[in-house]
Amino acid sequence: MKEDIEKLKDLCQENLKNSYSPYSKIKVTSALKTSSGKTYTGCNIENASFSETICAERVAIFKALSEGEKEISLIYIYSEKGFPPCGPCRQVLSEFAAKDLKVVVASSQGHQVYDFAEIYPNSFSKESFR
Repeated sequence: MKEDIEKLKDLCQENLKNSYSPYSKIKVTSALKTSSGKTYTGCNIENASFSETICAERVAIFKALSEGEKEISLIYIYSEKGFPPCGPCRQVLSEFAAKDLKVVVASSQGHQVYDFAEIYPNSFSKESFR
């Protein structure tokens, strides 16, 4: 897993410049690995109509989904202050999380690795409908 984390870290560092954050001035980038081994990146994209802003995590997730991926095994999220995923991102992750999804929250000070269930226990998911 250490190699995967380093690869995603490098992708995030490379992708940070693509953040469009003129309002908050907070650049966030994300990279994920799917269960098939492919990687995807995303960055936050703000909008003057703040409700239309989209987080880096969801950009990466939606890019993966639009390419046919269905399961995320590892996600790395970087911001200067190390923000964890917001509620909507956690909900979207719950829909496509591998059983053992790891979430890496990183900042300029280092990173923490979490089990997804640890940061989003008792999630509302597709299993809720069964």
